[in-house]
Amino acid sequence: MLDEVEHWLQSRSWSAADRPLERLMAAKRAAGERGTVSVVLPALDEEATVGAIVAAIRGRLMAPHGPALVDELVVVDSGSRDATAEVAARAGARVVRREEVLPRLPVLPGKGEVLWRSLLATRGEIVCFVDADLREFDPSFVSGIVGPLLTEPDVHLVKAMYDRPLEAGGSVVPAGGGRVTELVARPLLNLHWPQLAGFVQPLGGEYAARRSLLERLPFPTGYGVEIGLLVDALGEVGLDGLAQVDVGVRHHRHQDGQALGRMAAAIYRTAQSRLQRGHLVRPRLTQFDRASGGFRPTTHPVDTAERPPMATVPEYAARRAA
Repeated sequence: MLDEVEHWLQSRSWSAADRPLERLMAAKRAAGERGTVSVVLPALDEEATVGAIVAAIRGRLMAPHGPALVDELVVVDSGSRDATAEVAARAGARVVRREEVLPRLPVLPGKGEVLWRSLLATRGEIVCFVDADLREFDPSFVSGIVGPLLTEPDVHLVKAMYDRPLEAGGSVVPAGGGRVTELVARPLLNLHWPQLAGFVQPLGGEYAARRSLLERLPFPTGYGVEIGLLVDALGEVGLDGLAQVDVGVRHHRHQDGQALGRMAAAIYRTAQSRLQRGHLVRPRLTQFDRASGGFRPTTHPVDTAERPPMATVPEYAARRAA
């Protein structure tokens, strides 16, 4: 298994600089409809950052300002209470409210729900997801992970890899970000899916995939969506169908310890359901805050819902047939 991972790291790990835009545009023209690219930003209260991301993509990767690598740019708003939608639209994105997509289904909370619905709100044969809280955003995050899907016909999903500094209280820990990755996701993958041990950022929110793959995968609706998609994609297309691209440094907002705990629980639950589709003993997580008189417990539900493969949804199948 170690030899397989080492071979994969040599043959399926690249840098964004390996594929200049000129090469990508030539590959895109040759691919025709199969090379159409949709970029999706799932967004919840991201007015401070979403506009700059949209402007960078529109200004450098979309016509008429730059090479037409990206065909559509969609921000899916998941119930923002700030001006996220207005800022994104002003910067040039098409903004869709999650409730407007597949309205017959009540909305479930969580990022995975938004990503799943975005398949029905977009048309590109390559779908690229980018988190909306990134700072100092570089468009190579998009061109880097889309690149192998345009130039390597046997690659079906590409994750971004990057340095992830922890920036808090005016100090910076160069490799301090990704705490849930190191403490939960990486041990789970190494122990149970060792073929995926080579992924540097398995939980990263920046990845691109062929629609033909995404529409066949179930989507955990919450924090478990990234590990769920990665594990399920391995089963669908095999290790050589997966790849990763180095895009540099990722700067973003960091969550507090309790939020990370809830994220960890959802990721563990997602892995558990894939290891054994059995009874989940207690889909809840109790955490503690100090209050007057001692510690106060707060219990949260752990994300357990999943959406079925989009290809099984009648509205999606009808649109694809048309």
